[in-house]
Amino acid sequence: MLIVISPAKTLDYESEIPTLETTQPDFLKESAALIGELRDLSPQQISSLMKISDKLGVLNYDRFQAWKRPFTDKNARPALLAFKGDVYTGLAAETMGKRDFSYAQKHLRMLSGLYGLLRPLDLMQPYRLEMGTRFENSRGKNLYEFWGEQITETLNAQLHALKSRELVNLASNEYFKAVKPKALNAEVITPHFKDLKNGQYKMISFFAKKARGMMSRWAIEQRVKKAEELKGFDVAGYAYNSGMSNERDWVFTRDEQQ
Repeated sequence: MLIVISPAKTLDYESEIPTLETTQPDFLKESAALIGELRDLSPQQISSLMKISDKLGVLNYDRFQAWKRPFTDKNARPALLAFKGDVYTGLAAETMGKRDFSYAQKHLRMLSGLYGLLRPLDLMQPYRLEMGTRFENSRGKNLYEFWGEQITETLNAQLHALKSRELVNLASNEYFKAVKPKALNAEVITPHFKDLKNGQYKMISFFAKKARGMMSRWAIEQRVKKAEELKGFDVAGYAYNSGMSNERDWVFTRDEQQ
């Protein structure tokens, strides 16, 4: 089983992290090609393209200019410890042990506009480039066209190595659009998280994102091998709701926030 999650806009390159045996991203050549094109943009163009403030435009202009290979433990950090945000708050990777990271390295993947597909211990330099950004590039009019079939083909190879045909989609729609389900040699299972509000179960973005991270962490701690085991997820008051679920869309509901 593989789990895929989204990256985060917020990054942490300041806090202390444990000493870990890191790896290199699979698509650094492609990332370098994108960086080469992004470097041609001015801070103002970056702000306009990404719909961000002038201050963030300058920050990301500087990031693109500073990006360089080789990636080392001094100029980069493991992706799972670099991303921050709601999903990663729920995942709390900073409290994971080495055995947890070992499991995550095999079973957890992060989709990325710049890096394509990342393993938890892949070194990553800071960036901002959301998958849905309409950045016209040498391969097409957006990042979905840039990545084409590469992400899907890599997931297929990794699923084959695990002797699995199950992919658990805990990513956002924006990011999972970079995967081609029809070309994927696996069944895609998508968990959904809903909270009781005004007498109805609704998806509340902040809570749903955090729950995706919590489920990822629960799978890591439980060393889950089969997707079916995820139905036992019971963190923060969530429980599998069979009445609202179907074969591929699994709904987890809670009545009170914990």
